[in-house]
Amino acid sequence: MIRFGTGGWRAVIGEDFICENIRKVAAGTARYLTEQGKTGKPVVIGYDHRFLSDTAARWMAEVLCAAGLHVYFLKRSAPTPLIMHTVKTRGLHCGLEVTASHNPASYNGIKIIVDEGRDAPLEVTGRIEEIIAGLDDDVPFTPFDRACAEGSIEFLRNPFNAFLDDIIGQMDMAAIRERGPRILFDPMYGSGTYALMTILYTARCTVDTIHMGRDAYFGGNMPAPTEETLHELTTRVVSGGYDLGIALDGDGDRLGIVDSNGRYINANEILVMLYYYLHEYRGWKGPVVRNMSTTHMLDRVAEDLGETCYEVPVGFKWISSKIDEVDAVLGGESSGGLTVRGHIHGKDSTYAAALFVEMISAMNQSPTEIIETLEKKYGKYVMAEGNFSFRAEEKQRIWALVFEEKVLPDFGREIDRVSYEDGCKVYFRDGGFVTCRFSGTEPLLRIFAEAGTKARAQESIDAFRAVLGL
Repeated sequence: MIRFGTGGWRAVIGEDFICENIRKVAAGTARYLTEQGKTGKPVVIGYDHRFLSDTAARWMAEVLCAAGLHVYFLKRSAPTPLIMHTVKTRGLHCGLEVTASHNPASYNGIKIIVDEGRDAPLEVTGRIEEIIAGLDDDVPFTPFDRACAEGSIEFLRNPFNAFLDDIIGQMDMAAIRERGPRILFDPMYGSGTYALMTILYTARCTVDTIHMGRDAYFGGNMPAPTEETLHELTTRVVSGGYDLGIALDGDGDRLGIVDSNGRYINANEILVMLYYYLHEYRGWKGPVVRNMSTTHMLDRVAEDLGETCYEVPVGFKWISSKIDEVDAVLGGESSGGLTVRGHIHGKDSTYAAALFVEMISAMNQSPTEIIETLEKKYGKYVMAEGNFSFRAEEKQRIWALVFEEKVLPDFGREIDRVSYEDGCKVYFRDGGFVTCRFSGTEPLLRIFAEAGTKARAQESIDAFRAVLGL
């Protein structure tokens, strides 16, 4: 069964991510576009550095062409934000990116992007799932070379230009040039290298790199810029005397930062700092948006600035929709993705990283200095996370405990309220929280908790884990 989660369809290569299923996703997408009367514009196809990504992109193009659609194809790998930007700026109805984002190397997947460059909503992916379920195994396709010769496939020239120009046009390049930061960049063998390198060089930063090029196994590491995966970057930033370390995930939509002192700057801190900077230094007035598993420090900062912090379910489509609705300055999530007002409707670590470099340059402070100043004013917020795997037959038992019986442990903290809007979220009177929900992309139960200390946050995770028998 092909099922789409919050980040598209993802599956293990060789098990479910195989030619037959990849072609079915393309055929289902083509049928959906036909039903909606949206076949008059090309479909743009991109792919990341994962094993089979480029080949899978060609397989999809062949199916779309056989269905009578025109395809924009890229001759090189591309980050997901570029495909979103292309759909938005060219007024297309659909884009497809072959990626499993930050998942392990054994995974690959397909993300569907729709009008205005947005993640496909549930009603779209749900209908495509229905179409796929009714397809025959023998999906028609036109061989790639023949489709190219017939003009059904068009290779985009300079696809990065508009994307880069839009970001550079929003940057305070003079502030970065004046500061001249030295940066060590780790693209984690992903597809986000070219765009950010171009911006940093245009800003005349000194940039050195590690983990460049393509490695389908990501150096034996997870292609996610977390504290646990960035040990080498951290060590080399300190030993090399760099001002900053920057890391992107496999498809260039998540960001990790390392300060000159070796401190890992997590996604929650990045969101808080950038919101404060844009609001107070850039003069971008307006609210901020976060998902239910993201720091409540944003709420404190927004309230102090006379603004509102809006909470939405997990899934970036909720964040981008709310940004549009309330004209928010930015929106993001604790997993490392964010976007800002007026940019694309999905996560973009290229723009976020460039803004971060601008921030430390314009404020003439290190990330540690900035976040410590904010913590003195708003308090310390520390998040812990637990990802727990389970056997397939256990899912119903866990679901029943959490969402039917609504079992809660004794957290040793006074509960303010409980929400089941997206998973289970417990709000504590001291301002902290704990959330429990099934992953939309992997067979995992994710538990996030925030408190004044790491130990206090971990206690809430351990309590939930114990009552669920994990």
